[in-house]
This record gives sequence, C-alpha cells and structure tokens, in this order.
Amino acid sequence: MRDIVLTFDDNFWGPAYATMRSLCLTSTQPEALRFHVFHAGLSPANRAVIDSIARDYGATLELVDIGRSELLTARIAGFPPIRMKRFNPIVYARLFLGELLDPEIKRVLYIDADTFVRNPIEKLFAIDMGGKVIAAVLQPDRMHCLAGTDLKARSSFSLAEPYFNSGVMLIDLELYRGVDFAAGLAELSQAELAQFYYDQDVLNFVLKGRFLELDARWNLQNPEPAHEALDPHILHYSSDSRPWWPWARVAFKRTYRHLMTNAHFYRYRREQYLRLAKGWLGLR
Repeated sequence: MRDIVLTFDDNFWGPAYATMRSLCLTSTQPEALRFHVFHAGLSPANRAVIDSIARDYGATLELVDIGRSELLTARIAGFPPIRMKRFNPIVYARLFLGELLDPEIKRVLYIDADTFVRNPIEKLFAIDMGGKVIAAVLQPDRMHCLAGTDLKARSSFSLAEPYFNSGVMLIDLELYRGVDFAAGLAELSQAELAQFYYDQDVLNFVLKGRFLELDARWNLQNPEPAHEALDPHILHYSSDSRPWWPWARVAFKRTYRHLMTNAHFYRYRREQYLRLAKGWLGLR
C-alpha cells in the first residue's frame, strides 16, 4: 500500500476530488493507493463524490471527520490562531499524523487538495530519504514568507537557511512519531508565535535541518502556462489564481477542468461564485 493523506473541509470537495483522481489516473497501481481523508464535515452529496474514487479506481478510502475533535480544539490551543479566512484549523491535523495513522504505516505522502499530480507517485515513494524526517520542495517566495514587509527577518528563522512548502511532503512516519511539535515551540514567546504562518512555519521551525530537498517539479507552485514545458510532476495552485476561475492564467487549465470532470467542475464553480458574492455582501 502507498498511503496518502489529505485534509480539507466542505469548501474544497471539488479540488480534493481532482487531486485524488489525478493520483489514481497517473498511478502504475491505483488499487494500491490508500487515501486517509481527514475532513471538517462533508455534505452527503460531496462525500458521495469523494467515495466514488474507490469505486472507479479500486483505491482504498478511509474518511474521518475530525472537524470537532480534540485535535482541532484543545490540542492546538498553543499554536498560532487561524486568522486567514481561506484556512481552516484542520491544517494543523498534519502535525498529528503519527497519532492519526495506523502505527504499522512507515511512510506517507501528505498532499494539499489544490494540487494536480501528473506523473506516477510511485517515483516519489521510491526515493531514498537519507534518514530525514520529511522530503519537500523549497518555498519559491521563502524570503517574503520569512521576512515580510521590507524583508525584516524574524528572530525564529534565518534567510540563509532553507524553508520548504508543506503542501507536498513525503514523511518518514517512524521518525515523525518521535517529534513533539508543541514542545518544539515552547521556547518561543507569544509575540514570535503570533507571526507564524501556521503549520508550515511550525514544521520548518521544529524540523530545521531534518528535511530532504526535492526537485521543484514535485511541487511546482503557482504554475503558469509557460511552466508546462517543464513537465512538472505535481502542480500546486497555491495562490489566488485557481484553475476553476475563468480569469485565472494557470498551467494545464483545460486539463484540470476535465480532471475534475465537467459536471463536478461547473457545480463547484457555481458554489464558489456564490461564496464570493456572500463575502462581498457581508453575508458569511
């Protein structure tokens, strides 16, 4: 089995389906994929879409609703509070994968729901991690992530050190289970923690020097049409320019629509239009 983890809420059912479908379509053994889906509530209609992955491709699905669990309440009380509207506290679930997953699982791929896998994921699972806890791709705009306005570096990080994106991570779970993220943050002041970019900063701070840098094609972020020539393994639509917006200029936009399938794509787009309209009218 090749174990894959996704975390999302009902607002991301369409992209999550597209990510999972892309993994199956490009896998050399889709029936050997086992998806661990930790979600914060899914409507019956949206859950049925996610469930179809097992029926259509023979993959194994394990869905767990942790939206109201202790992990997302008391356990993350000491972590930076979620202030950005596009994020849900469920992003912190990836810090507890050692507890959430079967102790027999030794290696797992965590992948964000706004990704498009284009090449066999078996190639990534096969790499030698060299004793590192995780393997990940550097954040392209890491200087701004770490320093922000006027590039004034925070005391918790150094611009001279690598900083990875947490949207695609190959994890050695045997080593990961030995990491206590809460304890790793204990030395930081509340003022410093308040500046943290949620789970990504936590992972980079606590696992400093313990990650393997992957080729950028394994997590090509903010991909534009010109990037198609690079034959990326995984596209990561991590900015506001998403492939479901008609005005977005992103790589493989038409292919992505068919990946989600026309029926799901246009229903999901309508939902997002409605969500935008409610936001503009202050009805959220």
